[in-house]
Amino acid sequence: SRDLTLAHHAAGIVSRLQGALDDWTFFAPQLDDLYQTLNEGRARHAFVFDPRMAMAPLPRAYQWADGSAYVNHVELVRKARGAEMPTSFWTDPLMYQGGSDDLLGPHDPIVCPSEEFGIDFEAEVAVITDDVPMGTKPRDAVNHIRLLMLVNDVSLRNLIPAELAKGFGFFQSKPATGCSPVAVTPDELGDAWKDGKIHLPLVVHWNQVKVGAPNAGEDMTFDFGQLIAHVAKTRSARAGSIIGSGTVSNLDRSRGYCCIAEKRSLEMIESGAASTPFMKFGDTVRIEMLDRSGNSIFGAI
Repeated sequence: SRDLTLAHHAAGIVSRLQGALDDWTFFAPQLDDLYQTLNEGRARHAFVFDPRMAMAPLPRAYQWADGSAYVNHVELVRKARGAEMPTSFWTDPLMYQGGSDDLLGPHDPIVCPSEEFGIDFEAEVAVITDDVPMGTKPRDAVNHIRLLMLVNDVSLRNLIPAELAKGFGFFQSKPATGCSPVAVTPDELGDAWKDGKIHLPLVVHWNQVKVGAPNAGEDMTFDFGQLIAHVAKTRSARAGSIIGSGTVSNLDRSRGYCCIAEKRSLEMIESGAASTPFMKFGDTVRIEMLDRSGNSIFGAI
C-alpha cells in the first residue's frame, strides 16, 4: 500500500516482478487495480507489510549497472588524492557493471571478510527498465523506466586502488548491493519526478546519527535518460536492468554526505589527512527518502 503498512500477494496475476517487467503493458494495469483496492481498504487478503521479511525487489537481476552521475563527487575524491579529472567526465558518464546475481534485501547484513578492506556505504537512487533497444536516445530512454528504488552500493575502499590499477575496473571491491524494500512507479513521486531525476533529499544515518540529506535532483550532471542511453549505446538493455545514479552528492556540503569517502576527501583537502574511519563490524547504516509530507516512499535500507 502507498503508506507501506499493508501488502497483498499478487501471484494470481504474476508470480515474479521480473515476469511483470517482461510483459509490463499486460500485467501493470492488473497490478495497479490490486494496488488501488489495497489502498482503499477493500483487499480481501491483505496482510501487514514487514520490511524485515522483504528480499530485494529483484533479488537476482539480469543487469546492475552503476553510473556516477554526480560529477562533483568524482572531482572531489580525485582532488583529495591529487589526481586531475579529465574534462570528458562532464560529458561522458562513468559507469561500471556490478554483480547482479546477489542483491541484498533492506535488512540483510553487509558481510565482509575484514574491516581492513575499508567498508563504505554509498546511498543512491536507481531505476529498473523494460526492454531498451540499442541506440535509444536520452529523451526516449526515460520512457523505458518502469520502477525506481534506493540502493546501497557498498564499496571496499582499500581494495579499489589496486583493482583500478589493473585497468579492468571494479570487481572484488564491490560486494553485494543492498536495495530498498519497495520499488515504485514514477507516478508515485508526483512532481518530485522531473527531467529524469528525483528532486527529494536522500537521508542517511550512520550509527543512528544523521550524516547526510543531499537533494538527489540537484547537481546530477547526467539524468537517468542519459545514463540509460549510455548503457544502450552498443547493446540492448533487457527488461529488469537496474541502473544506479552513483553516490548522491551536492556542492552544498552543509547537506552532508552519502558515503564516507566523500567526508574523508574533504578532510584530506582541508587538513592533509582523513580522520573519519570507515565502517566497523556492528555499525549500522539507514538510507531513506521521504516525500514532502514526511512519508517514506521506498521504505528504508
